[in-house]
Amino acid sequence: MSEPKTRIMRVLSTDHMGEKKMRKVLKAVSVLLPGIIILAAVFLIYAGVYYHADGDAVAALETDGTVKVEQTDYGWYFDGPGRDTLIFYPGAKVEETAYAPLMKELAEAGMDACLVRMPLRLAFFGISAADQIIPRYDCDSWYLGGHSLGGVMASSYASRHEDSLAGLILLAAYPADVLEDPLPVLSIYGSDDRVLDIESYNEAHDNMPGRFTEYVIEGGNHAGFGNYGEQKGDGKALLSPAEQQEVTVQVIMETAAGW
Repeated sequence: MSEPKTRIMRVLSTDHMGEKKMRKVLKAVSVLLPGIIILAAVFLIYAGVYYHADGDAVAALETDGTVKVEQTDYGWYFDGPGRDTLIFYPGAKVEETAYAPLMKELAEAGMDACLVRMPLRLAFFGISAADQIIPRYDCDSWYLGGHSLGGVMASSYASRHEDSLAGLILLAAYPADVLEDPLPVLSIYGSDDRVLDIESYNEAHDNMPGRFTEYVIEGGNHAGFGNYGEQKGDGKALLSPAEQQEVTVQVIMETAAGW
């Protein structure tokens, strides 16, 4: 009769140990949970303060005789007369529509644009957004690009999809991952950009593929690629956003034609 009692004691002992472990877990959760909640609240407050699109950007969301502008579930689609398409990742904490003038001008020049709305306006939460966009449209060539953090995240996506992209376009950004041929890369930044970490940018040259083109816009700054006003810590631009964007579109179209 001692064997069944022994088994029962073992079961009770095992259950007791399980309860002790569960109490420890619950105690740890009760200690950590308030801190997690506070951190989440602080992060949401941080993400909730962002740069807003100006009036010119809002006006660029209207369809005209050359470019059809359509709001989509991923953001905005600028459909012009061309057969190539750029998927564009916005900069951190910038309203995506702030890039509408640049996207519309690019579509007018012959490269359609898919402007992506990022979760919490932070592109590292939407690195793979291109996966949901590419199957939707019929175009000749796909390009991927982005501004600032959006460009860094675009480069991370491109590093895993070199064969499916016709080119990567970085505006005031640099690649965090190694980019291999056959992917060509165009990098554009302003001479008066004080937000771009130029030391990190220069170090990232080692991540560039063989087909790498760099263009510096004289008198341009960090915020001039979009229409969201002055950015904290940026340099004073000698060009208006419209002028900087005009140069940007010209360089993109001329460079892409050579790819």
